[in-house]
Amino acid sequence: MDALERFAPLPLQESYDNAGLQVGLTEAEISGALLCLDVTEAVVDEAIRRGCNLIVAHHPLIFRKLAHVSDGNYVERAVIKAIKNDVVIMAMHTNMDNAQDGVNFRMAAKMGLSGVDFLPSQRRQMTLSGEEVAYGSGVVGTLAQPMEARAFIMMLKERFGVASVRANELLQRPIQRVAICGGSGAFLLGDARQAGADAFVTGEMGYHEFFGHEQQLQICVIGHYESEQFTTEIFRDIISRECPGVPTFIAETNTNPIVYI
Repeated sequence: MDALERFAPLPLQESYDNAGLQVGLTEAEISGALLCLDVTEAVVDEAIRRGCNLIVAHHPLIFRKLAHVSDGNYVERAVIKAIKNDVVIMAMHTNMDNAQDGVNFRMAAKMGLSGVDFLPSQRRQMTLSGEEVAYGSGVVGTLAQPMEARAFIMMLKERFGVASVRANELLQRPIQRVAICGGSGAFLLGDARQAGADAFVTGEMGYHEFFGHEQQLQICVIGHYESEQFTTEIFRDIISRECPGVPTFIAETNTNPIVYI
């Protein structure tokens, strides 16, 4: 847990978030770590089956206050199952979104972008343990070669394995500078334009948020789960580097609640 939090310190999370320890005792000796995007009962079952007593998730299982712990919903049932089986659950959410080399940087690497940095208008600094730490919402980088809009969208479909991309009117100029925000990133549309981006890639946006950007910015919405799916690779890399010998497994359970028909 310390290794993960050194990479993405908890103070970097947004005020509404609940990253960090969710369930369990920190003194437990680790038998293995299961890495996932979401925690469900099926994910806890997979951890038990694989002999893992730690689940590292991107999205917090406990996001809102629990008034009680019963069998009323999947969150409460997952908490009960984890406690009964001595499984520790921790989440690295907006602290991992905001961290250097975090979620958005991994997305940029999948696209082959260079010169990747935080969106200038979102770049912030925080002093932690006497050191200045840069963090921020969203990143921007550059493609090696300009791409026609349709080709760029096809590249996203291939790199992220998505069934479809929601996009606004196809841009009639080449795309080279790309802004990114995993998850729900519509709040950064203005920041992307301000950074000179030709395209903005995010996980989800509302209908009305697509209006008003025609021929200004190519909007590409690839799905919340799909945009953040590679977060588990970051968890794996940190644990393998900082805690060699700990068995790590990327969850096989697909927790994406959205299907494309």
